Parts: sequence; C-alpha cells; structure tokens
Amino acid sequence: QVQLVESGGTSVQTGGSLRLSCAISGFPYSTVWMGWFRQAPGKEREGVAALFTGDGATHFANSVKDRFSISLNDLRNTLYLQMNSLKPEDTAMYYCAVDRGGDCLGWTFRADKCNHWGQGTQVTVSS
Repeated sequence: QVQLVESGGTSVQTGGSLRLSCAISGFPYSTVWMGWFRQAPGKEREGVAALFTGDGATHFANSVKDRFSISLNDLRNTLYLQMNSLKPEDTAMYYCAVDRGGDCLGWTFRADKCNHWGQGTQVTVSS
C-alpha cells in the first residue's frame, strides 16, 4: 500500500525559506514521477514541482521557478521541496504525489490524474 507522509510546513514571513519533506513507502516502481501540488482555500489543487527518477529531469510551475527546488534522497524514499523567497501567495496546503505513467506529474500537472496523495502539510506565509 502506497503511503505518502508530508511534513515541514509551518508559518513563515515573506522572504523566508522552508523545506518540505515527503516520506514515500509502498510504491513498487523505481522509475517514476514524484512531485508536489498545493491547494489554497477556495482554489483548485495546482502542480508545483516534479522530478522524474529515471533521469533526474524536473519541471516547475511558472509561479515558483527560480525560487523552489525539488530533490530526492539517495534511498529514493524521501522527496524534498526547498522553498525560498516565499511570498504570501505561496500559502497553501502542500501535497506530495507519485506517478508511474506521467499522467499526474509529467510535463503537464494533472491533479485529477493522481492516484496517491498524502495528508498534506500547511504552509502559511505572512506579509
């Protein structure tokens, strides 16, 4: 059974940094997409960042490019999202996802195509 457990969310001031973690277990495939979505109150869930374990390729939402980075530990069981220069509009619940086929996290983010979600971790950025 796939389990995704996010952590690291908290309240920070504008311009601050945070690193989110996602512990991944039970996913039986090694060459997959892994990534992050976020959802602010009253808004749709949107893709933030994704990484393909096959070749390390990454892609990001335009709103976070040059501020966020995504990485995976050597054991491939913890996914990170490093968030720098945080803005109030980054305030949201952040969710990690894994995706074998690329429908969810491939070069186009599609939340409705994701089958595995964690419980989320809240990030609040105050001005």
